[in-house]
Amino acid sequence: MPCGTEWESGLSETSPDSIARARPDVTARRWVDTVGVWCALGYAALAALAWQPGEPDLRAFFILVAWTGLPVFGLYLYIRRRDRPFPLRRILLWAAVFRIFGLLGGPFFEDDFYRYLWDGYRFATAGSPYGVAPEAFFDDPGVPAAFRSVLDGTNNPELPTIYPPTTQFVFLMGYWLRPGSVGALQAILVAIDFVTIAMLLRLAPAVNVMLYAWSPLVVKEIAFTAHPDGIGVCLLLATIVLARGRHWPSAAVCLALACGAKVFALVVAPLLLVGAQPRHWILCAATLAALYVPFAIDGGTDLEALRVFAQEWEFNSAAFGLLRPAMGPFPAKLALGLACGVFWLGYARYYARNGLSRIPRGDWLYGALLAASPVINPWYLLWLLPFAAIFPSAWAWTASVGILIAYVTGLNLNDFGLQPYEQPMWARPLEFGLILAAMGADWIRIRRSKRADGSGPRRGVWVPCSRA
Repeated sequence: MPCGTEWESGLSETSPDSIARARPDVTARRWVDTVGVWCALGYAALAALAWQPGEPDLRAFFILVAWTGLPVFGLYLYIRRRDRPFPLRRILLWAAVFRIFGLLGGPFFEDDFYRYLWDGYRFATAGSPYGVAPEAFFDDPGVPAAFRSVLDGTNNPELPTIYPPTTQFVFLMGYWLRPGSVGALQAILVAIDFVTIAMLLRLAPAVNVMLYAWSPLVVKEIAFTAHPDGIGVCLLLATIVLARGRHWPSAAVCLALACGAKVFALVVAPLLLVGAQPRHWILCAATLAALYVPFAIDGGTDLEALRVFAQEWEFNSAAFGLLRPAMGPFPAKLALGLACGVFWLGYARYYARNGLSRIPRGDWLYGALLAASPVINPWYLLWLLPFAAIFPSAWAWTASVGILIAYVTGLNLNDFGLQPYEQPMWARPLEFGLILAAMGADWIRIRRSKRADGSGPRRGVWVPCSRA
């Protein structure tokens, strides 16, 4: 039965493929196009803001987030409640339009892209992006003029790169396409994001996939800002699709590449190969080793910078921010790490008992990880949102908008009374308060549906169910 934690309707009895083949009515198409045009105007305005000198005004940014986000949620509820199939071609058309505006607008509120461009240059010219921090090249006359400004813009130049091998190969592709161009890298990441959408269409109804494809967070972090987390997310979804088809060798390779894109993939990695044979586990480990060993022999990997990141950095944290003042940094990390470990083991046991053919609840697992993490950057939710499209919930999609409050910092406020990445006192309570309120709303709706109908949830209520 093709349902996740979704708004229960007649569509939940229909497979994603049959929904895609069904012919939507004229009214549904008109509403979809109306919302598409409305959101496109918002992304056009955001692109125009990105072109202005300096960073966009935060008030204008949040107005445009609401402009492009709230109508999408409304459209989702409209389509689900009317039991109308979603016009699949239009989801792709408008998703492409939104991302084109991202390509035209370029990055804002972020400077990480300088590191991506620098890594691509070092990979192409030195054979490895690892082992040498950017600051070692500040006085190097051999750095081309085109990369001098890239080097000057690179943050944390005293540290070697933190980005793993799979991601580095994409940076290298960007360099080959057009050296020093963030637009080339944006185009590659947008193409990968469309593969992600294609993978999701194999796992969820098209109307659910719209939540991801039209998400302001996804458009901002991938199309505008060129964050590379979408690489690992795409490979993780490909692993799920391949594993469900019992294509174990290909699934093992994709999973290794996903782990080689970001350590976040390890959160669900053991669950995806549970049904595989030992040789497939060995293939996955061997592929991951093949990614790392050549760089390690050449003088370094991402692990050095990752260690510094794990030990020293804190930003926009939730539970860690509450426990740190009372317990200290290390005890707080230890306690939260143990709590996450217990939660993961409990879920793994539940998963094994209730059918290994089901898709893991990545929304729960990544949600728990982020809640305990010392750092919660907005683009980290790119790992959670595909699972939130398979298992929709109010809390996850509220988080996809609320997490953008993390951009309210001293730097973006031009507030010299705050440190550059310090947040005002009200920011985190508002951000996480919205998410907690949405979680409460989910719980209340589920409880009401159970009281109203003991045999199952009512139409129009968020409910937990799994895809068989």
